[in-house]
Amino acid sequence: QVQLVESGGGLVQPGGSLNLSCSASGFSLNDYTIGWLRQAPGKKREAVSCISKSDESEDFVDSVKGRFTVSRDNAKSTVSLQMDSLKPEDSSVYYCAAHSTDLNADPDYWGQGTQVSVSS
Repeated sequence: QVQLVESGGGLVQPGGSLNLSCSASGFSLNDYTIGWLRQAPGKKREAVSCISKSDESEDFVDSVKGRFTVSRDNAKSTVSLQMDSLKPEDSSVYYCAAHSTDLNADPDYWGQGTQVSVSS
C-alpha cells in the first residue's frame, strides 16, 4: 500500500521542542521534494518548510525561520522537521506532502497529518 505517514506530534509547553517525521511505504521519499504544511482550525493551510530531492535545498516560512530545521535521511527514506522554541501559534495539524516535480504542482502524496499543540 502506498502511503505517507507523519509522526511525532503531541502536546508541548511554549519554548519546547518536537521532532516530526515523515515516512513512506510503497515508495521512496528520496525521489520527492517534501513539503511540510500546517492547518489550524478556521485558518488557511500554510506552507511551513520544504526540502528538495535534488540538492537538499531548504526553505521556511518567515514565522519559523531560526526555530525549525528540516532534514532528510535518504538511507531511511525519511524527512524530519525539528521544531524548537515552539509558540502557541505553532499549534496546528502538520502534514507532509511529496512532490515528484516541483512545489507548484499538486503533491503526489499527502500524509494524514499529526497534531501539534503548544500550550501551558
